[in-house]
Amino acid sequence: MPGKKVLIIEDNEQNLYLITYLLENSGYEVTPARDGAQGCAMAEVVQPDVILLDIQLPGMDGYAVARALRKKPLVKETPIVAVTSYAMPGDKEKALSAGCTGYIEKPIDPAVFIDQLEEHLV
Repeated sequence: MPGKKVLIIEDNEQNLYLITYLLENSGYEVTPARDGAQGCAMAEVVQPDVILLDIQLPGMDGYAVARALRKKPLVKETPIVAVTSYAMPGDKEKALSAGCTGYIEKPIDPAVFIDQLEEHLV
């Protein structure tokens, strides 16, 4: 879905680079945030079509970020997809109960990542 805006909240430089590369090559407009506080602040400014959210962030973890984003009027309905290495039983449910609408496990598979993301875009 070229032209859609994506906010990526990710502190790992390599993960951010890979996700940004895949999205920009597919025509998405990408805005990065390096931590939860920055992501929360940028979300209402950018008003993205989807938010990709790492769960393991410094300071404010992804669960807290998702809960905070759900309280912001301009992005409370925006899809939030957890992109995380947390893959133990119950981790997906924990992310969804915090306000995420989707879940993609790391390491991401570049061959299917865009398709996985687009499942959450309308």
